[in-house]
Amino acid sequence: MTNALYYGDNLQVLREHIKDESVDLVYLDPPFNSQANYNLLFKAPSGEKSEAQIEAFEDTWHWNDSAERAFEEIKTSGNTNVSEMIIAMRSFLRENDLMAYLTMMTVRLIELHRALKSDGSLYLHCDPTASHYLKILLDSIFGPDKFRNEIIWRRTGSHNSSKRYGPIHDVILFYTKGDRYVWNKMKRPFMKGHVEKAFVREGERFYTNYTGNILTGSGTRNGISGNPWKGIDPTAKGRHWALPSALLEGLEDEVEGFDQTQKMDYLFDRGFINLKAGDEWPTYKREITLTDGQPLSDIWAYQPYTEGTVFGTPHGIDEDVRWMGSKDPDRLGYPTQKPIALLERIILSSTRPDSVVLDPFCGCGTTIHAAQKLGRPWIGIDITHLAISLIEKRVKDAFPDIRFTVHGTPKDLGGAYALAAADKYQFQWWAVSLVDAVPFGGKKKGADGGIDGLIYFKTQAKGTDKAIVSVKGGSNISVPMIRDLGHVIDREKAKIGILITLVEPTRPMITEAVKAGFYQPPGFKRGYPKIQILTVQQLLDGQKPDIPFVENIFRRAEREADSEQIDLF
Repeated sequence: MTNALYYGDNLQVLREHIKDESVDLVYLDPPFNSQANYNLLFKAPSGEKSEAQIEAFEDTWHWNDSAERAFEEIKTSGNTNVSEMIIAMRSFLRENDLMAYLTMMTVRLIELHRALKSDGSLYLHCDPTASHYLKILLDSIFGPDKFRNEIIWRRTGSHNSSKRYGPIHDVILFYTKGDRYVWNKMKRPFMKGHVEKAFVREGERFYTNYTGNILTGSGTRNGISGNPWKGIDPTAKGRHWALPSALLEGLEDEVEGFDQTQKMDYLFDRGFINLKAGDEWPTYKREITLTDGQPLSDIWAYQPYTEGTVFGTPHGIDEDVRWMGSKDPDRLGYPTQKPIALLERIILSSTRPDSVVLDPFCGCGTTIHAAQKLGRPWIGIDITHLAISLIEKRVKDAFPDIRFTVHGTPKDLGGAYALAAADKYQFQWWAVSLVDAVPFGGKKKGADGGIDGLIYFKTQAKGTDKAIVSVKGGSNISVPMIRDLGHVIDREKAKIGILITLVEPTRPMITEAVKAGFYQPPGFKRGYPKIQILTVQQLLDGQKPDIPFVENIFRRAEREADSEQIDLF
């Protein structure tokens, strides 16, 4: 399946574009109770918080017509368990924000269950505010017996709360569609103290310390595994030769086609099997390496100041899935951004190399990034053009040769007209992205002060200048718009103004823009038009504003190595 991003309501995208049983893994982190209606995705080049705050998603759910329609859909879905459960919840919770959230999530979870393959898995990331309700709903959709784990992830170092314990964890609910599902047993490295206590040290190396009949299994066998080896007859003692799988890890190719005693000969010749005079049974000896460890448990919690306590590494406990701090170099400015390694654990645990990964609330694209890094095909859905633009930039920075398709964003002038008619704010944010500008303002009338975007640029070694971007999605454009933009430039102490229009500007508008003159940066040989008019068609054709040394608006994602299949421990 081709890697794909979809702009739009994920419920509609799922129903119209995602086929039955076409997805292997679903990870979703739907926003609720995050107190993050406005997400600071950008900062000014100087590093301080910019005024360019944008409503990337509205983390406020209300009982309205949409929630009522979704509720009726669930009642008539044909799934008796789900319909009875949602009716009972509404009777208990009544028509409030939480009930609206649960209802809107239920219709989407039904679609995600439909899209999952029979051996597929779903991981739902949430906080304790709603996790218990979501678990009941997932039980009614997937079946209580399809619940596998409630994973606890430590999401922050501390959180003060005056009259309760500090809430510092999120919940990840793990369900499978069927009883047989993809499962790759992941391991957590041994602790240094455990290795020193439980294993045998020889110089700087540690080896297994098991004794007894560990190379045999109970019961006799008539085949090769029941034959004597090195003078020891397992059949005489009611047993047969059986090799632990751990002993052959990494040696599968070398012993392919060998029978049981041939494998034992191979291991004995290389010092992996001990057999001394007088021993009743052979024992095995294997060096403890970084790929050894205990099976991963359901608590994923980085422990600060434990660096150096994990065997063979300088790292601390669960350091790979530590929360992201405000100054983390991987942070792109998205408040709910998760660490890539968190998604890597999930993807490696529950997918094969060709498995399709779906994130229907893909936000800043961490799931997409992790899937691409691990060589898995992916699908991402988000309801804002801002998020789609952020993900496009992120994956292109990290994987310069990546190929993917974007659905739902305008590809031509007709699509731009349609978007402007459907949602003027989404049109503004999309248009602003065409000139690599920082979106500005929200949906409140007059909140933008005549500014839809900002472009930061440099004209000298120190200091940053800015250009104002104004977007007009209607057909009624006129000279006063040019004058208004000029006033905004002066008020904001900007150097340049960019007017983006759907329709061709009139001749008087062009004349008025020319009359504004030029901005002449100190030391530059030429000036730049102070007011520039660009049509959407020109931008679609690749034209850009005439501005020097534009700053990157998104924090740049680090380039990754070529996509690869990661070996499991």
